[in-house]
Amino acid sequence: MNSDSNFIKTVFGLKLKQQRQKKNWSLQDLAVKTGLSKSYLNEIENGKKYPKHDKIIQLSESLNCTFDDLVSTKLDKSLAPFNEILQSDFFKEIPLDLFGINKNNLISIISDAPKKVTAFINALIEISQNYNLGKERFYFAVLRSFQELYDNYFPEIEDKIVQFAQENLLEISKNLQPDVLEKILTEKFNYAIQSEDFERYGTLDHLRSLFIPEKKLLLLNKKLEQDQKTFIFAKEIGFNVLELKNRPNTYSWLDFGSFEEILNNFYASYFAGALLISKEKTVEKTSEFFLQNDWKPTNFEDLIKNFTHSPETFYYRLTNILSSELGIKDLFYLCLVKKKNSDKIQILKELHLNHQQAPHANATNEHYCRRWIAIKNLYDLTENETLTDAQISHYKDQGVSYLVISTSQKNPFSDGSNRSYCLGILLNSQTIKKINFIKSETLKTINVGVTCESCSIPDCEVRQSPPIRLEKEYFNSSMKNSIEKIRRDFRLGVGSWMMDDGSLMH
Repeated sequence: MNSDSNFIKTVFGLKLKQQRQKKNWSLQDLAVKTGLSKSYLNEIENGKKYPKHDKIIQLSESLNCTFDDLVSTKLDKSLAPFNEILQSDFFKEIPLDLFGINKNNLISIISDAPKKVTAFINALIEISQNYNLGKERFYFAVLRSFQELYDNYFPEIEDKIVQFAQENLLEISKNLQPDVLEKILTEKFNYAIQSEDFERYGTLDHLRSLFIPEKKLLLLNKKLEQDQKTFIFAKEIGFNVLELKNRPNTYSWLDFGSFEEILNNFYASYFAGALLISKEKTVEKTSEFFLQNDWKPTNFEDLIKNFTHSPETFYYRLTNILSSELGIKDLFYLCLVKKKNSDKIQILKELHLNHQQAPHANATNEHYCRRWIAIKNLYDLTENETLTDAQISHYKDQGVSYLVISTSQKNPFSDGSNRSYCLGILLNSQTIKKINFIKSETLKTINVGVTCESCSIPDCEVRQSPPIRLEKEYFNSSMKNSIEKIRRDFRLGVGSWMMDDGSLMH
């Protein structure tokens, strides 16, 4: 909520509605009993207005409850679980209007069936605890849902980038130099920028940049390469052009204060990627690439080099453009990491612009399928600085296939880890027509799973764990079938049961 006043109004509205419903009265009934208008009572129940002292007395007398029953901010058992939500910044931090949800409608749902909604919220809390779903994971899940809702394409930002480039006589391309953007930051937005040796501050060795808003001072890690500086400068320009005040001050991301910070960080990053990689040229070159008859990794690497030295930036930019401009809407993007001296694979970033369920990150320490091209690349990345390949991944248990293109490289910020970026395009009648090399002999079809624990592929040569989750599902299914057979037999009269003397009767 925005303030204590809003919290008090919301609680009062919930309590008034609860007292009214106890008597099975409609709003019209309460209006007749109190002499107050129906619209006025509706605004009170929706937390928009708080009645004056005399009106509260009128309401309490009509409802046969005490004055304190209505004005106390203490919630009874049925509404108690909402106390923390209502007093937190939930409604402020999660802009429900992004998803077309009206806050008052949500409060109305809560008050209409408090016990059922309470049970639902308690279930969500228990699930989040069991799966270690903290506030950060929850907020990033909300952000992904928002991106997916809009196919990760935001034309308003694209338009502002074009306008900004025209006003500053910039060409949107990989040739945009960091000193040009630095000049814009210092002259137009009054930034002070300096390079800093973060290594002498210990754990800050891997920090790329730090913004000190009080001085409009941007500190850059002296280890940054030119492309990294360019992206940071472009992102800082994005914060200013888009007028995003509530923002994180570090890059890479270390902490956040609200969902708004996460959302604004995304908007600024989107601005930076689109400023450095032209939408029109990407559409042109990517269309040409899809028209090729054979899959060749070097051709995709050349496509990337047309636009950037950062495969990650290009892969992510494709998620904006494929859906909006080429009509390829069913796709996913993943960024995976393998840390130095560790065999564990983690999914750092994911985006799903489709309604399929594979593949998704999990927080249960299950083993991602080693047959994924992105993971195979990670393990093959011993001598090569960059490795690109593709395959058709057939998710046997889901019955869907994707063209998956992946590029792996050593972490460009030298923390000893390797990263893989991959783009998966769902193969359906529309996408198959758009991609000529889909039948290329150099493109292999591989049966894959999501995690070893849920995969039914027999005799997998790279399996890391038995399919324990799948085996449990099979066991439950078998039990259900057996129970149904017993029921069917007895309904048909072919079952048997024990007589008092111990003999079987059929």
